[in-house]
Amino acid sequence: MLDKATRLLLVEDDEDDYILTCDYLEQLSSHTFDIEWISDPKQAVEVLSKNQHDICLLDYRLGASDGLAVLKQAVENGFNGPIIMLTGQSNDAIDLAALDAGAVDYLVKSEMSSSRFARSIRYALARRDVEDERLERLKAEAENRSKDRFLAHLSHELRTPLSSILGYTELLMQSDFNEHANNELGVIYRNGKHLLSLLNDVLDLSKIAADKLELSCSDVNLDSLMADVFTLMRVSALDKGLSLRFESLQPLPLVISIDATRFRQILINIINNAIKFTEQGEIIVRAWTKAVDGREMLFFSIKDSGLGIAPEKQALIFKPFEQIADVESRSVGGAGLGLAICSELLSRMQGGISLDSAIGKGSEFTISLYPGNIEQVQRHVLKLDLAPKIQQKTAPCKVNGRVLVVDDLHDLRILVGHMISSAGAKVDYAEHGKQALDKVNKAQHQGNPYDIIFLDIHMPIMGGKEATIELRRMGFKGAIIALTAVAMKGIHSELSALGFNDVIGKPVDSSLLYQCLTNYSIATKKPVDKLAQPAQVQSCARFLLVEDDADAAQITQLLLESLGVETVVATSYEHTLEILKNDSQFDKVLLDMHLPDGSGLDLARYIKHHYHHLKRVIVSGIQPDPIQIKQLEIDQVLLKPINLALLGQLIEH
Repeated sequence: MLDKATRLLLVEDDEDDYILTCDYLEQLSSHTFDIEWISDPKQAVEVLSKNQHDICLLDYRLGASDGLAVLKQAVENGFNGPIIMLTGQSNDAIDLAALDAGAVDYLVKSEMSSSRFARSIRYALARRDVEDERLERLKAEAENRSKDRFLAHLSHELRTPLSSILGYTELLMQSDFNEHANNELGVIYRNGKHLLSLLNDVLDLSKIAADKLELSCSDVNLDSLMADVFTLMRVSALDKGLSLRFESLQPLPLVISIDATRFRQILINIINNAIKFTEQGEIIVRAWTKAVDGREMLFFSIKDSGLGIAPEKQALIFKPFEQIADVESRSVGGAGLGLAICSELLSRMQGGISLDSAIGKGSEFTISLYPGNIEQVQRHVLKLDLAPKIQQKTAPCKVNGRVLVVDDLHDLRILVGHMISSAGAKVDYAEHGKQALDKVNKAQHQGNPYDIIFLDIHMPIMGGKEATIELRRMGFKGAIIALTAVAMKGIHSELSALGFNDVIGKPVDSSLLYQCLTNYSIATKKPVDKLAQPAQVQSCARFLLVEDDADAAQITQLLLESLGVETVVATSYEHTLEILKNDSQFDKVLLDMHLPDGSGLDLARYIKHHYHHLKRVIVSGIQPDPIQIKQLEIDQVLLKPINLALLGQLIEH
């Protein structure tokens, strides 16, 4: 297959020079050229503006016209290919003028028979290829950001109605009304939970793909964690008449350092699959430790007596969206994501997963993970409380005080309020942030302030982030708990910087809700987290924030404005130039490193040359190249995530 010809536009008014140039181009063995010849300057501008050529050779003298005018107009009209200026004689002034106007090189026609001509063509095309790759990369990054925003929106839109479905079903199941509809309520609840698990799987996989899934490791009691998993899964096993056994092959560490939530997710997923695909017999979960590459690892095996999996299909089950045929034939629900997520999570836990299975002989999954340094940790043989826990129908805590629940959805407000009032607190409601401010202000003037505010993030009129900043400005000292369906990377630190004390995800987990009531209620008199207090820095400064990510821009703008900094937001390279052209009266410009239409460092270079008075601050998720920072004389570098403390230091600096 022949390589695609390079589309070359030759703008030349001398026919002899056109013929000579074509001869020289044919002698270049590295490329095949599809040459279009134009002699009229106006026509050349029209053709170049269509941006359909890979490279342009442009004569400096075009009759009575000047090739520089064609060059400048073509660049302004959007031609982004390389342009090489040709002239009859060498002239340093013309050379510099051509390069300033956008040409990539300047050649004297007498040099076209030399190697310099070939080298100039090759370099120009290579630069074009590099630029194309950069634009493709920026396009892909922009698409990923769009996908992230879409998934965050999808999460919010789906979790919000699920909160009502699951919450109200739980209330009915725990009430006296469930006597005649217990089975029906159970069906609603189980299917709602199933929808939630599918949503979590899709979001988890997308966060893994975007490298935005973060693990939160802490010391965990292994006995308690395994007992919780056993209690949960034993009910599912008994429903199918199966036996479920947990056992340790040796004494295990009592305390390990892991992300308990993710580890539970892995175990529950694999055990649940074993129960699904086993019609009779038992599921055995065994645990042990073993030294691997000089450090002690924790291992678990989950063995079932099910149908087994054919060897040629075993690799598929660890790939996203793949399901083996007998899964489909037996109508077992799922999106085919669970084991793919388990594999990725275990990889992040410095471990892995393997499978040993044969048709008719069942399957055994073996997982490993690094439990932290357990060399000096006390050990015991695993003991499980075999008595299943009965769900409490009343609140597990008793508190007093006043609580304000703020959510634009009536069902969710009432649901959360019911949970809180069952614990003994007095509950008031608001539909959006502005209404919440009015109620808090009124309560404070009456000398009967709220102790805790549960505040939804996304609401009309005024959202939770804006409301929290205003609440702290008003002097509200109580706890503010965020209710959010969006659980993206960095959300906890961002909300903490805005003034929130804690975060509860949607659907609202009643145990987390009661824990917050216990931690922050008037009965316990828990002080407000110092991290949630806005920095006591006030300023009359004016900043230009260049950030294409809408969420990051909104949060940073809110933080800066809470410190008294007037903030204007630009979303791209071109948007920044447009703003500065009309208004350059800023104290500092905060530049994101990666913009959809250019580099933050390139923009910093442009600002340095054209707006000398502006101080430039690079905002980046990774540490930029210190050599580039020094060369560009960047005033300061801020590493994401941005918080009030960092911005306070920036203002003082």
